[in-house]
Amino acid sequence: MPDSTLLQNFWSALAAAPTAALLLDYDGTLAPFHIDPARARPYPGVEGLLDRLGRLPGDRLVIVSGRALDDLCPLLQLDVRPEFWGCHGRERRLPDGRHSFTPLPEAARQALAEAEGWTATVTALGGRVERKPGSLAFHWRGLAPGHQRALERDLETRFAALAEAGALEWNPFDGGIELRAPGCDKGQAVRQVLAELGEGACVAYLGDDHTDEDAFRALAGRGLRVLLRPKWRATAADLWLRPPEGLRAFLEHWADIRERVR
Repeated sequence: MPDSTLLQNFWSALAAAPTAALLLDYDGTLAPFHIDPARARPYPGVEGLLDRLGRLPGDRLVIVSGRALDDLCPLLQLDVRPEFWGCHGRERRLPDGRHSFTPLPEAARQALAEAEGWTATVTALGGRVERKPGSLAFHWRGLAPGHQRALERDLETRFAALAEAGALEWNPFDGGIELRAPGCDKGQAVRQVLAELGEGACVAYLGDDHTDEDAFRALAGRGLRVLLRPKWRATAADLWLRPPEGLRAFLEHWADIRERVR
């Protein structure tokens, strides 16, 4: 639960900071999970709060997601465009529309092409395949526990044949696993944003999933790390909030403070 002293100290620092950056995961943080990811829209009231944050002059609003940006960006219907990082830091899109992508090693490209051949079996077992630049995600959210485990075991067996080469990493997430080319994670996005910020900037990262732990570790000693999920789990984060109430309260308080000092 929230540590009142920690939060109060952070709010005081935020009020005194010359600039601030708020980094947010999407699925499970800004939006509840949905069996159909294309329907995973933000919690009510969140988009209005994000627009308030996006209008703060000199401050940065950054969305950091495992999704491909072409799938993520249409889900946030904002008046003010934030900065986006997708594919666990492999893609970046700035508010002015400039886009960059970290290329894949050839070995990873070949391994992903081989894993693409698993699609028919995964679908037959009730799973869903999400194709992204740099990775393949296999989802089993919504399946009965026995079917989830059967699909996971099948994927583990198949991955064992690829693992020896080290071209792809096995990354579990809430509702599936992702085969991802190494070298990019959410921590990389956090480190890049930190490097670009001026001295004295106040920073926070909000996330829910195991993939957000890379971001929490990258922010250690540099900002506030918030685990946002209905149930607590072991984490490197500094405090835990429950969505959607905890999320809305945090965003609103941040906006209130920064609007007063801007």
